[in-house]
Amino acid sequence: MTNAQTQNRTAVLYRMVMPKHICPYGVKVKHLLQSKGFRVEDHWLRTREETDAFKSEHGVKTTPQVFIDGRRIGGHNDTRRFLGLNVADPDAVSYVPVLAVFAIAAALALAVSFAVFGTALTSRAIEWFVAFAMALLAMLKLQDVDRFATMFLGYDLLARRWVPYAYLYPFGEALAGVLMAARALPWLSIPIALFIGTIGGASVFQAVYIQKRELKCACVGGSGRVPLGFVSLTENVVMVGMALWMLFMSSMI
Repeated sequence: MTNAQTQNRTAVLYRMVMPKHICPYGVKVKHLLQSKGFRVEDHWLRTREETDAFKSEHGVKTTPQVFIDGRRIGGHNDTRRFLGLNVADPDAVSYVPVLAVFAIAAALALAVSFAVFGTALTSRAIEWFVAFAMALLAMLKLQDVDRFATMFLGYDLLARRWVPYAYLYPFGEALAGVLMAARALPWLSIPIALFIGTIGGASVFQAVYIQKRELKCACVGGSGRVPLGFVSLTENVVMVGMALWMLFMSSMI
């Protein structure tokens, strides 16, 4: 449905606007309708009693509710469908979370390299990129360690034999990433990265390429929807590569 088709049409919106709660989907659907050229007749449900009475009257379980030309369209997602827009599938797999981590890690690495050396493109920028990515991925896991561990136990070879490893993993990844960013304590950071990277790579390879299992990766935490596969394997391979590079650099000093 184009803006020309919706221009000057009226949409009637009922949404919760209470002293301690403003429904975010109500705000979103109002903006959506206005951006599509609708004139919005905005009705606020100011109390829980008003909201319950509205739901009972119209036989609905949720608000907001949109009406167009006397027809009830529904809530935010229903309105998007009515307008011919995509609605995100909450269960769909996506590489967006891990790509976002890598993009931010790369931007930070280039920024630090520029601040330190006056140019963004340096060998240290590559080191910082890997180290920052490790730290950021660990941060996402540490938001809910138990949830991460539950997903991780589904495929990691060591964690399935010794459960505490699933809880220790994000702390080890964070420690190795931070130490590698500083090139500090290589005697500690290198073995950690080699250990978790090697086991992680072997675990992903077995689960995906040998057993042909379709799993979600715990790399961005237990709530992530990143499919276990090439990206997960690459993460571990890069971690091992970083450890070997740091070992080489240490031997040169």
